[in-house]
Order: sequence, then C-alpha cells, then structure tokens
Amino acid sequence: MTLTDPTFYRSPAEAIAAPTEQLAYVVAFDRAGVLPDALAVLDVDENSDDYGTVVGWAELPTTGDELHHFGWNACSSALLHEGHDMGEDGLQRRFLLLPGLRSSRIHVFDTQPDPRSPRLHKTVEAVELAQRAGYSRPHTLHCGPDGVFLTCLGGADGNDGPGGIALLDHATFDVLRAWETDRGPQYLAYDAWWHLNQNVLVSSEWGTPSMIEDGLVPELLLGQKYGHSVHFWDLAEGRNLQTVDLGAEHQMVLELRPSHDPEATWGFVGVVVSTADLSASVWRWHREGAEWKVDKVITIPAEPADAADLPPALQPFGAVPPLISDIDLSVDDRMLYVSCWGTGELKQFDVSDPAAPHEVGSVHLGGIARRTAHPAEPAARLAGGPQMVEVSRDGRRVYVTNSLYGAWDDQFFPNGVGAWMAKFDTDPSAGGLTIDERFFPHGQAFRGRRPHQVRLQGGDASSDSYCYR
Repeated sequence: MTLTDPTFYRSPAEAIAAPTEQLAYVVAFDRAGVLPDALAVLDVDENSDDYGTVVGWAELPTTGDELHHFGWNACSSALLHEGHDMGEDGLQRRFLLLPGLRSSRIHVFDTQPDPRSPRLHKTVEAVELAQRAGYSRPHTLHCGPDGVFLTCLGGADGNDGPGGIALLDHATFDVLRAWETDRGPQYLAYDAWWHLNQNVLVSSEWGTPSMIEDGLVPELLLGQKYGHSVHFWDLAEGRNLQTVDLGAEHQMVLELRPSHDPEATWGFVGVVVSTADLSASVWRWHREGAEWKVDKVITIPAEPADAADLPPALQPFGAVPPLISDIDLSVDDRMLYVSCWGTGELKQFDVSDPAAPHEVGSVHLGGIARRTAHPAEPAARLAGGPQMVEVSRDGRRVYVTNSLYGAWDDQFFPNGVGAWMAKFDTDPSAGGLTIDERFFPHGQAFRGRRPHQVRLQGGDASSDSYCYR
C-alpha cells in the first residue's frame, strides 16, 4: 500500500508543526427540511481577501437529512492499521462522509481535485445501513482498523435501539456489518473513540431516536432515563469489557476526547446536565491496573436568571444550565475547550495535569439569557452559543458554531437560534481567548441553514488519532 497523503502525521508533534489550515468545511442544515442541507467551504487563510467568507457550497440531492456530525474517510491512524489501498495514488484524506441524523442516509463528498468545490461521490441509503448493520440515525464517524466506524443512535426498522457502531468499507463506503460482537449492558449510544495502541475503544450515551428527535423530554430527564454511562471495549474483538455508571443524575454523557499521546490511557468526556442542580461536568477516564476509572474533574454550575429571560422549559427553575454540548482537546494534550451552549460561554482549561484542570480562558457569545453580541456587530443580541468547537492542529485557533440540534435549538431559543460561526485566537502554552473580530460568517452566509460541525483541511484536534511519539 502506498501512503502519499502529507496530512497523515506520525506523531502529535509532527501534526502541530505542519502547515496551517486554509479551508474549513462546515455542515449546515435546514430545520424545516424544505431546503437541501449543504456542505459549506470557508476561507480561513488570514492573509486572503476572502477570509471569513463562504467560498464553496455543495448541496445534498435530498431534503430532511439534518446533517449533524461528519468526518474524513482517513486520518493519521492509517499509518498503523492496514487494508486501505485505494489505487495507485494510495489512501488520502480526501472524502468527507456526511451522515443525516434524521434521514439515516450518508452522503459522501469528494474534495478533489478542487477542495473549494466538493462533489457528491456516493449516497449510502438508510435501507443499506439497516439491513447490513441493523442500525439507523448515524451520528459520529472515525477512520479506524477494519473500516470507518460509524456510531448510530437507533436500531433498524424503526426500532429505538440498541444503538451502536456500524462498519463501512474504507474504499467503497459500503456498509459491512455491525461492529459489536458482545455489547454487554450497552444499549444507548452516542460517541466512540479509542486508544489504538492499547486496543481499547470507549463509547458514550445520549438516547434513542424517540428520546431526542422532538427535543429534551422533561419527564425523561427528571426520570434520569438518558444515558449516564461510559463503556470500554476490546477494539479488535468488538467486545464490551467494562461499563462505568457515572450516576443516574449525570444525564447525557456525550463527547469523548481521548489523549492524543498514543501511549497514554486517559481522556475526557462531557456531561450535559445534572438533575440534582442543573450543573454540567467534565469527567476524566483513566486506567488503574486492569480496571477503568472515571472521575469528575470539572463542575460548571447553573447561573441564576430572571424567568422573563428564559424559555418556558427553564422558567420554573429560574436558572440557566450550562448545557455542555461539546468539548475538544488540543493536539498537544495541553488545553481542553468546553462549550457551555446554555450560558453562551466557551471555557478553556489547562489540563497538563489531567486529574486537576484549571481554567485559563473564557469568552461569552450568545447564551439563553445573556445574548452576548459579537464585536463585529455589537448592537445585535446573539442567540445560540458556542456549540461545536474545533481546534487547529497547532492549537492557536479555535472555531465554534452556534446550532446544537434542530429540536433543541427551538426548545431553548424559541424566538430563533440564528446562524453564525466565530473564531478565537489563543496562546497554546499560556491560554487566554481573544475573539477574532474579522471572522464572523452569519445569517445569510449560510443561505437559510444552521451551521453545525467544523472540519479543518488537513485534519484537526478532534478527527485524528496518532500512532507514534
């Protein structure tokens, strides 16, 4: 097999030293399901005349998909696992796979030969995902051993679950099978990541399709029915090794961010809300001997607010929950970024000691009650808040989008969530966040759609796993 892609990096240090990103890819969806969802290409070259603008746009051939998370067909982990020969040019970080969270379709876009003009390469229909893997509602994907790992929230044929992981062929993107061979107690699904060198996969929990598709269900939340566990698996065998329950009050265990150091066995996971006090939290997993431990290392409290500033769902509580919706760990494993979508805050923590994070940066934009404006438009109160967060490989630039999930947007921002993206600059060693006043694509920049996740050209902090030091 010939590996020719220069964006496959042997180590985190090599990735950090690589050329900076020139483009960012952003999925944007139409909540009404009338317009086709789209893949937007943004110019992020600070020396470009087009900086901060949408320079490419590719629409799906279908409607009602609700693009959510998406990812590359290949990353630096391909330097370790084999079986990905894609012809004379070898394997490349070339294709973007766009799962539709509502439609269960997967659209594959080719970013070559012109990275600003992605072209539809293939569509994987929902029936194929259901028949070959037994799943629906695809959510998150990563390139790994045996294929592309695609986490799914629902079961096939309208079944609510169990959710799990489907394997797709690296070259054809055909659905191969379900990855799990023994799921143990796992039923709910959300994210999955791994420690490749240790043959360990970690997975988290949100809820089944019926639990999420119409928004957060108060009865289910107060009944502590959403996910509250982390699962550890044998990566090669697809076998559940251990499940750690964080406690039923810790509802919705979402984004997993394992250490980039290939020899380390720790990582962080975010928890959306506690039913005890509406706080949010970040937990660290680590291995002690043969056992996995998961400990709370960050707690972010709810903020009191006037009921008049709150949506109906929060008025009885008189407070805004942080609602941690995403976290991201810099490639050097030094800085952890935490999106508090509810309070409209992006927090930055120094995690040089993963067991004892300390806050070194914070910035506000939007928020349920605050509605903090962007400096580019100081008179406009922003809806939404820092939501999906992506960090450049060198750790100097941080990108956020403001939409979480269509039904949640409408529930917490009933007057409209808007559509915007922002960028922050930071010192990767000392921390501190500064808003880039030149970068604020918003409103009609996304042509009536809501932006969600960001992927950076050449890779980013949340899409690569590394094999060597």
